[in-house]
Amino acid sequence: MNAFEILNERGFLEQSTDFNEVEKLLNREKVTFYTGFDPTADSLTVGHFIPIMAMSHLQRAGHNPIFLIGGGTATIGDPTDRTDMRRIMSRDEISHNVECFKNQLKNIIDFDNATIVDNADWLLKLNYVDFIRTYGIHFSVNKMLTADAYRTRFERGLSFYEFNYMLMQAYDFLELNRKYNCTLEVGGNDQWSNILAGVDLIRRVENKTVYGLTLKLLTKSDGQKMGKSMAGAIWLDKNKTKPHDFFQYWRNIHDEDTEKCLKLLTFLELDEISHLLLDINKAKEKLAYEVTKLVHGETEAQKALMAAKTLFGGGNFSDSLPTSNLSKNDFVNGKNILELLLQINLVPSKSEGRRVIQQGGLKIDNKKISDVNYSISLNDFNQGRLLIQKGKKIFHQIKLID
Repeated sequence: MNAFEILNERGFLEQSTDFNEVEKLLNREKVTFYTGFDPTADSLTVGHFIPIMAMSHLQRAGHNPIFLIGGGTATIGDPTDRTDMRRIMSRDEISHNVECFKNQLKNIIDFDNATIVDNADWLLKLNYVDFIRTYGIHFSVNKMLTADAYRTRFERGLSFYEFNYMLMQAYDFLELNRKYNCTLEVGGNDQWSNILAGVDLIRRVENKTVYGLTLKLLTKSDGQKMGKSMAGAIWLDKNKTKPHDFFQYWRNIHDEDTEKCLKLLTFLELDEISHLLLDINKAKEKLAYEVTKLVHGETEAQKALMAAKTLFGGGNFSDSLPTSNLSKNDFVNGKNILELLLQINLVPSKSEGRRVIQQGGLKIDNKKISDVNYSISLNDFNQGRLLIQKGKKIFHQIKLID
């Protein structure tokens, strides 16, 4: 199968400027394509995972990826799905975040055989009057106002500063086409309007036909976006989301989302996936293992798997569990359970902690906690350790240190 067939069979594809021509293009020649990522944080999230996996499939099929870092566009920020304007970032912050991305994706993208570019290299050098005069004439304001990227911002106000984002992204495609003969932009379906703008700009300015391809967003069966837990976003950085928590997130997804995630987020063959789905629990365990291995490596995936088997096999403590090392002094006079949950990032807020406790979803060493004012003391520890369970499958242990 060619790359298009792989992406199609695995369920990646959403929209294209011309599906038939994109399929022919990918089947006929080595294609230079690009996907952009704005470095607005020092870690990507699982929401970025589908375009990353699509990029890897295309690269494995012999096509040439351009990994575009939006160092220039990040100074504006994509207004898509935003209710307010993003914070303007410094160049040092952006450079740091780029290095973090490369480290997080080293098991998925072969960066030695990919082109990494930063659109700051051309966007920050543009003369604004010349740019608007040369390229602004090709954009219809009426058409831009119908784009989903802007529609959600109308009630709270959309600044002209952000309104320029579509022009910037369209110009990226033009620049990459001129410099690298890039003929395909691939992105999440929420980027459809921006991708169309780039395809149209190249047609008008260069009289060339290029293509856009969008991918399905990572959503649950109920249509909500994946990538959130009760403790917040699921990050690819192990310091933001521990490998065990990352593993457990995938292990705990709804049964009906398992097949989709196995196809989109792993490199397992489709025949193997069909076989795995005969036992949904084994399929979810395999999903968690494979995705954790891709992001954190085989050693961390194996540790997370063994920790899960230890807990659900009736064990208690495990060195593979997410662990917080806290001072004995923190518990000499007792520590409120809500403060502790917040401190170790098991809940994003005290109000969420209250909800979990009041609904009977919290245990300490297998003892259910029903009092939101419960105070954890040294007497609660067993040989210097304390095991906290939230819900059925989220565990965190605390080790006392002097």
